[in-house]
Amino acid sequence: MNLAPHAAAATSTDHTDHTDRTDPADEDVVLTLSGSVVRPQTLTLAALRAMPSVTCAPFDLRCYTTQRFIRTVEPYRGVLLTALIEHAGLHYEAPGDFKRMIFLAVGHDGYAVPFTWHELFNSPVGEQAIVAYECGGQPLSAADGAPVLFSGADSVPAPRHLKRLARIETRVLAP
Repeated sequence: MNLAPHAAAATSTDHTDHTDRTDPADEDVVLTLSGSVVRPQTLTLAALRAMPSVTCAPFDLRCYTTQRFIRTVEPYRGVLLTALIEHAGLHYEAPGDFKRMIFLAVGHDGYAVPFTWHELFNSPVGEQAIVAYECGGQPLSAADGAPVLFSGADSVPAPRHLKRLARIETRVLAP
């Protein structure tokens, strides 16, 4: 699955095509990045929409255990998970500690999915893990499950397809 950048450069500040679609209620939806980060973050949907974005191809959502077809999901648009983590900055004490980092994505309902530093920054997984705020060209609201975490490189997307992403906790695992 290919992700195509929407902005010509990561530093592009022209985001007028989707800021016009922001709902005032988007200010109530908050995503936090905390733990072993240099700059803890609190982001609204509007703030996510203002960042450089990527889109992913549509995919079939299937139950992990039974492979039962759930539905076809239209293309998501959002921010790369790695970009959010890089924006917060990684905090670690000793050289090489970053290689023992995990990122726990937690939804409002408590459902949690992990990523390792190696997955996100040293494999194709990081190129296709996004925090989405739009689906099929339409903005997502909290009622639609925004923000949505999606890992497009996974063999079966359902286990790391997380609606209402509330926080990303960064931790360094002990040796």
